[in-house]
Amino acid sequence: MRPSMELSRSRKDFHATTIGSSYFHASIDERWLLKTKGDEVSSCLDGRSIFLVGMMGSGKTTVGKILSEALGYSFVDSDKYVEQVMGGASVDRIFSQCGESFFRDYESEALRRLSLMPQQVVATGGGAVIRPINWEYMKQGVTVYLDVPLDALAKRIAAVGTESRPLLRFESGDAYTKVFVGLFTLSKKRGPSYASADVTVSVLDLARSLSVEDISDITPTAIAIEVLVQIEKYLRGDNVSTRMLP
Repeated sequence: MRPSMELSRSRKDFHATTIGSSYFHASIDERWLLKTKGDEVSSCLDGRSIFLVGMMGSGKTTVGKILSEALGYSFVDSDKYVEQVMGGASVDRIFSQCGESFFRDYESEALRRLSLMPQQVVATGGGAVIRPINWEYMKQGVTVYLDVPLDALAKRIAAVGTESRPLLRFESGDAYTKVFVGLFTLSKKRGPSYASADVTVSVLDLARSLSVEDISDITPTAIAIEVLVQIEKYLRGDNVSTRMLP
């Protein structure tokens, strides 16, 4: 359970500061902060798109939809975009029938097209970061890495199953162990690539800032607000680490 919290500052005092626990005592304040920060960041972005990167299950789609609404942007899931181009075939089916390399080619083409479109929030697939060319496309906008601990990701994915996760099906053990081992292997390959993002939002650091013990108690809206705060810091040239400040 998230502890009871009270606002310690007036709304007028909230500018580009890193979010603190005092701002999250009620969902109405989250909604207000989201709208306020969305308006501020929208003017800084000047139409540039946002590309969310991160491991599968990190919340890119959920947070991305919230961001798009706050900014007045369109939302695109790059995996769904590829599925549409492929006539509705699922990512799982594309993997099984055509192979991962085939899918990655279409993924790169999807990102190329999306990079040409302004005012988009794009939730990328977990493996989109492995091809350097994809970074060239995504760097046309602002790239944001949602950093979520592997154990939390494993719990999320194990709870809903791996049917739609073709890269996690070949491990042995119970559901959690199977997913965790698969994620650990993928993170070793992708970790250095995620570090190329313009902005990193650590959900673990956010939890510490909010004095929350279980990161599952942090709402997607709170994460979206932190993304906006850190994007604004990046766009304004703040050279302080883009992770949460203590």
